Amino acid sequence: MIIQHYPFELLPLPYLYDALEPLIDTETMFFHHSRHLRTYTENLNRILGPYPEFHDWPLERLILENKKLPESIRQGIWNNAGGVYNHQLYFAGMSPNPTELSGKLKSALLLDFKCWEDFYEAFFEMALKLFGSGYLWLAADERGKLVILPLPNQDTPLPQGLNPILTLDLWEHAYYLKHRNQRADYIRAWFQAVNWNEAERRYQTALLQNAMQSSRPMQGC
Repeated sequence: MIIQHYPFELLPLPYLYDALEPLIDTETMFFHHSRHLRTYTENLNRILGPYPEFHDWPLERLILENKKLPESIRQGIWNNAGGVYNHQLYFAGMSPNPTELSGKLKSALLLDFKCWEDFYEAFFEMALKLFGSGYLWLAADERGKLVILPLPNQDTPLPQGLNPILTLDLWEHAYYLKHRNQRADYIRAWFQAVNWNEAERRYQTALLQNAMQSSRPMQGC
């Protein structure tokens, strides 16, 4: 992910709006990116604007150190920084070109879920049952163990010490234009659009970061 700070920009999609057809329709992609993500980006800039002391904070820090922000902007930053962060991961996590689960992520997934079918069923059922609006995450802990994590609204796995590997946007605006209330059809389509190469990159990055942190010498008293 590109490291950004104030003023945050609406990053372009890594593909055209119609590139995921027929899995994700053009109209949904256009409004999801150019309207919904733009709104989160503009709201985040508007709230942060009067607070120059936080202008060099990237998205991750705004989320992880949210409680250090003034109380008057804390919730607004949480919602909108999360909205920008989550959407960027979601859009980058799809590809118009078929990809396959491979590498270290495949090994970890098969270790933690026994087989692809078990993972798919667990992820599918949890996505189907997530109440209201939110995201379903595949995330890795500090040891590289994978977990499926449902979170409401624009919450992220970061405060739980987890590294996001893959995320599925389950807000209705992500699928309602094409699938109406048939969330299951959207989940099936999304699985076919997953960019497993990007997921593998994120997983390897998480492993590297955790290894670097664990190898740092302990500080003295």
